[in-house]
Amino acid sequence: MVLKTEEEDVPSDLTAEERQELENIRRRKQELLADIQRLKDEIAEVANEIESLGSTEERKNMQRNKQVAMGRKKFNMDPKKGIQFLIENDLLKNTCEDIAQFLYKGEGLNKTAIGDYLGERDEFNIQVLHAFVELHEFTDLNLVQALRQFLWSFRLPGEAQKIDRMMEAFAQRYCQCNSGVFQSTDTCYVLSFAIIMLNTSLHNPNVKDKPTVERFIAMNRGINDGGDLPEELLRNLYESIKNEPFKIPEDDGNDLTHTFFNPDREGWLLKLAGGRVKTWKRRWFILTDNCLYYFEYTTDKEPRGIIPLENLSIREVEDSKKPNCFELYIPDNKDQVIKACKTEADGRVVEGNHTVYRISAPTPEEKEEWIKCIKAAISRDPFYEMLAARKKKVSSTKRH
Repeated sequence: MVLKTEEEDVPSDLTAEERQELENIRRRKQELLADIQRLKDEIAEVANEIESLGSTEERKNMQRNKQVAMGRKKFNMDPKKGIQFLIENDLLKNTCEDIAQFLYKGEGLNKTAIGDYLGERDEFNIQVLHAFVELHEFTDLNLVQALRQFLWSFRLPGEAQKIDRMMEAFAQRYCQCNSGVFQSTDTCYVLSFAIIMLNTSLHNPNVKDKPTVERFIAMNRGINDGGDLPEELLRNLYESIKNEPFKIPEDDGNDLTHTFFNPDREGWLLKLAGGRVKTWKRRWFILTDNCLYYFEYTTDKEPRGIIPLENLSIREVEDSKKPNCFELYIPDNKDQVIKACKTEADGRVVEGNHTVYRISAPTPEEKEEWIKCIKAAISRDPFYEMLAARKKKVSSTKRH
């Protein structure tokens, strides 16, 4: 659009040459105004395109963030499926380095799920494990300091073979960062396990016989390729653990994480459901602090049920449908409901309705071990206050 200017009065006494010059000025003015308007129109058009592009990018980012959040949830439920989902949606490169970075950052990831994935024996998982360990910098850290950093980035899985692979990778990385401290990675590996065991012995209330520094030193004689490690080094490591236990990473604010770090026993068992239709359900059981917890998945942040062992007894039973069964019950009062709680599908925490808990173990040996451990854990100490406080907390969280 060309802007028009108001006609100006032309003096009558101008010469023809002056009139021509004035006309030329007016024409250039019109052309300049037209150029300015064209430039304004072009700027407006570009601004609209940028705004449209910005909103498109914003929508793309929102969609991407939703997919990433979904991938994290899938990972927390099933690490392999979560990684596969992220790769298929171009949210993660299918390289051990990229996956290791994703796990190392750990944003929104369950630390137990990270440990399970890193501990797998598949060749690719092992490569990811080593790439993950390479992201840790242990230079000039003593072994306890390095272990604190390492064990904060995930939670050690329960399987011995997984722990073995992960600690082997840790020992290799520590020796790489601190050459000359130990004669070999085997020395670092053995001492790392000794430190983890020491942490459990010193800080688990169920361990009554606390090792002294002298016993710790004696336990580690000859592990340095047949030689002894410096006594001062072992004393310093002992004192560090004695003064401050390992801090165990929490999974998204799970206040029970520390409780579950050193369980008396854990594993898969079948539990007979207490509804109108009796069905057997596979659950992950954890026995700790005189209490039996059960989960639907090992990566769950909250237990599906809590069974305080106060005033309960345990017995072997025969069941026509399942082998290796035992029951938790209240002695001398068979009709009384056991004080326990469970989480419903909608998230409500309710009282349990079992008069007995019937459980099936995979093998006769495991049944015997569970019975033995539960008998040792059954306590006459009050537990109901903790249970009531937990129910109150969960109910309050649901309301808000």
